[in-house]
Amino acid sequence: MTLKSCYGMSVAQLLEKADRSSPNKEIIYDGIRRMSIHDLHTEVNEVALGLSQIGIKPGDRVAVSLPIWYEFIVLVFAIAKIGAILVPFSTRYKEKEVEHVLQDSGTKAVFFTQQVDKVNQLDQLQSIKKRLKSLEYLIAVRFENEKMKSYQGLRELGRGRELPEVKLDVKEDVYALLYTSGTTGKPKGVMLTHNNLVDNVVTSLLILRATRDDVFLHAAPYFHIMGLVYILRLVACEGKAVLLETYKAEKALELMEQEKVTVHTGVPTLYALELNHPSFKSYDLSSLRLATMAGAPCPVEMIRRVKTEMGVQVLVSYGMTETSAMLTFTDFEDDDIIQAETVGRVVPGVEAKIVDDNRQDVAAGEVGELAVRSIGLMQGYYNLPDITRQAMDDERWFFTGDLATMDEKGYIRIVGRKKDMIIRGGYNIYPNELEEIFCTHPLVSDAAIVGLPDSVLGEVSCAAIVLKPECIATVLELKTFIKNQVADYKVPDHIVLMNALPKTASEKTQKFILKDIIMNEKMVNLR
Repeated sequence: MTLKSCYGMSVAQLLEKADRSSPNKEIIYDGIRRMSIHDLHTEVNEVALGLSQIGIKPGDRVAVSLPIWYEFIVLVFAIAKIGAILVPFSTRYKEKEVEHVLQDSGTKAVFFTQQVDKVNQLDQLQSIKKRLKSLEYLIAVRFENEKMKSYQGLRELGRGRELPEVKLDVKEDVYALLYTSGTTGKPKGVMLTHNNLVDNVVTSLLILRATRDDVFLHAAPYFHIMGLVYILRLVACEGKAVLLETYKAEKALELMEQEKVTVHTGVPTLYALELNHPSFKSYDLSSLRLATMAGAPCPVEMIRRVKTEMGVQVLVSYGMTETSAMLTFTDFEDDDIIQAETVGRVVPGVEAKIVDDNRQDVAAGEVGELAVRSIGLMQGYYNLPDITRQAMDDERWFFTGDLATMDEKGYIRIVGRKKDMIIRGGYNIYPNELEEIFCTHPLVSDAAIVGLPDSVLGEVSCAAIVLKPECIATVLELKTFIKNQVADYKVPDHIVLMNALPKTASEKTQKFILKDIIMNEKMVNLR
């Protein structure tokens, strides 16, 4: 069965196809356990049946917040099997962030572990459950608690039972609800169908020239759109994934050599850490054939180093949660300059155009907002019809908020972001969310967050804070204040105190001027 035959399948059908085709093939190695495709499918069925037994029905929301564990892969397919909707969220989220996702989505059950990334998920979720009537089940993974269900308990409950038949419309039925922050601060639920995800994944595998012989290094969080895509790619092409729960450059290099990884995926930061590691040259990476990059710009020098020192071909891609990730890819034949300065051209099934503020097409080479139409385009933002209409017109053109140019050959260059989003080591940071929180501090009168260049992370965040008259607060105090309310990667890398922020006549902060002031006056130490 060819990859192209996967077009039109549901998420669950991808695994069923793989089990029929190659049941004994190893598909997962997590450093402890090796699983065959049939092992995976068997566990998926047990968990799916267990969920069904406790009353999870088609359309119910089931949240998952776990590290890069094999159980996450199982749950991706178990939830699909029973027609439920996956709601993944970051293990780094603090209580307020978690509660918004669970309340907004109407989540009925959530899979989590006791503590991860210095976040006590157990305490947070037990507190939230007391306030949310819609949240019926807390399901423990890799720990036991007599007051709640467990992952292993669901497996036992599901053994020896038969799955109820679930009828799906792959084009219309939502499979995943992924929350992505916006300039308004509150994360929005992006509704993606089976068709959105599966067809996009198949197209990307064809571009990557992936086969069942490929071994993928999984080092990106599974709760992110790209993490979900990596899981689906793995099963669709019947390859193998090597799971790296906590990223360390030396461990990544060790696993690539040991497991003969062929496809390395990640943000440019990962490649910089590996290439600059003192032991890099001692590892045999001859099995690698391809490195893919996304999530942040990559300097041409880094592209060249990856090609020459890792001995691989490089492909750069661009995508968004709202489009099931992938929109563009560079080509195997593209030179280093194209790979570094563009995100390639649109892939089959995607259309793109550059428009002005009136959403009219601009000429080739001119800067405007990138608009796309895609097989992966979301149904919309959950329970936000007005915001959906602002982002997507009646002809299903989605306006990305990214400023870009497109040349006569179709190569797209991303030149800026309308929404001021900061990409720190592959993680998206939305300034408005943090600015609103800072302004709740009793001593703060104004705040602005800008991105600054960083040689390792691509960008870091800097908060410029204006205190109220005659008030005194330390940088440490302000950092502690924000640290207790948001995920750790959102905490500003730098905080500077200012007398005033540069403003327009209409009192909007001029962030490009603010950024210049911070950099030119060397208010922070940049690397």
